[in-house]
Amino acid sequence: MKHRIVVLGAGYAGSYVAGTLARRLSPADTEITVVNAEPDFVQRLRLHQLAAGREIEAPQLADVFAGTGIRLCLARVTAVDPERQVVHVADGDGELGYDTLLYALGSHGADHGVPGVAEHAFDVADRPSALRLRERLDSLSGRGEGGHVLVVGDGLTGIETATEIAEARAGLSVTLVARGELGTRLSAGARRHLRQACDRLGITVLEHTSVEAVEAARVLCADGTTLLSDATVWTAGFAVGPIAAMSGLEVTENGQIVVDRTMRSVSHPNVYAAGDSAHAIGDNGRPLPMSCASAGYTGMQATTAIVGCLTGRKIANTKLAYPGNHISLGRRDGILQMVDDEGQAKPKYVGGRKAARIKAGILTMSLWASSHPTFGLPKRKRRLADASAMPAAADASAEKAVA
Repeated sequence: MKHRIVVLGAGYAGSYVAGTLARRLSPADTEITVVNAEPDFVQRLRLHQLAAGREIEAPQLADVFAGTGIRLCLARVTAVDPERQVVHVADGDGELGYDTLLYALGSHGADHGVPGVAEHAFDVADRPSALRLRERLDSLSGRGEGGHVLVVGDGLTGIETATEIAEARAGLSVTLVARGELGTRLSAGARRHLRQACDRLGITVLEHTSVEAVEAARVLCADGTTLLSDATVWTAGFAVGPIAAMSGLEVTENGQIVVDRTMRSVSHPNVYAAGDSAHAIGDNGRPLPMSCASAGYTGMQATTAIVGCLTGRKIANTKLAYPGNHISLGRRDGILQMVDDEGQAKPKYVGGRKAARIKAGILTMSLWASSHPTFGLPKRKRRLADASAMPAAADASAEKAVA
């Protein structure tokens, strides 16, 4: 009987792990199923660009996994039962059994309990929400009198969103609301570069400002200030969903799965986690931040561990690091800020067009790797993978799960 591997989520981490496992494991001994709610691959790193009006490529997952032997289940995960080793999908109408589970469901925007965010704010945490923001910006741009966009949150997502909208939608005024000093995690030179970019793009920056409530046409600040807004974009961090905590897996206070050095759940040894879902301790002794880079490193380690467990090979510790931040400031400007082992910004940085080109290269590479998850299976193994997938395609239980 084949060993059943189920991968939850087909983002940067999930697609990489599934493809690499398909490349490194024999299709005669294993079957790999990827469960994802959306039919296409989402370039989360570019959702702020999508919202601002750019056309962003979204490869169909059916095409991405074609010829790899990987089974794709388009369904929403509703629960995980690690005791029975099953995943419930599609509102409980189906379930998938597994022998090894890779949990990579990622994260969503965090409202931090601020009243009105869910009802009135936009975000760029997923493709549907980014498209909703795009429609709103289109309506503001089309009415001829402009409008005011308020971006709440001065992390990387907030900075990229504010600068992209300001550049792409010149008729709109943009304000960036920062809880502390703008660019506090950057070096002094990079902070100056960021301020110059905001000035060049006409972005108003409000520092040391905390938002306490969001309404349809304004936000209320802790100091009593009221800020008018035609579109409030909430970029104040990310949070993971409740499924892992509800399943009985050991999780942190914020719901991330507690894993060991090999990305294995400390409470359930046949469950692994990667990406934003994992509470992974980096080589510097600090938790890895939620990021695409962390998805790559944790995905690589999880893959190495799963292959080692199934083949009897020694499990090597792969690199777990956070090298730095690459920030786009519109299409032709950017900042590349490296950090030290303590996570603090190094004095030197790369800015301007060179940084923008580096960021564009990272985006292109990330898309290619996710669109070619097996990096091209050898022809013989591809034929074996296709042949092994044929009986599975006719399996009634799998069809029910997809439905």
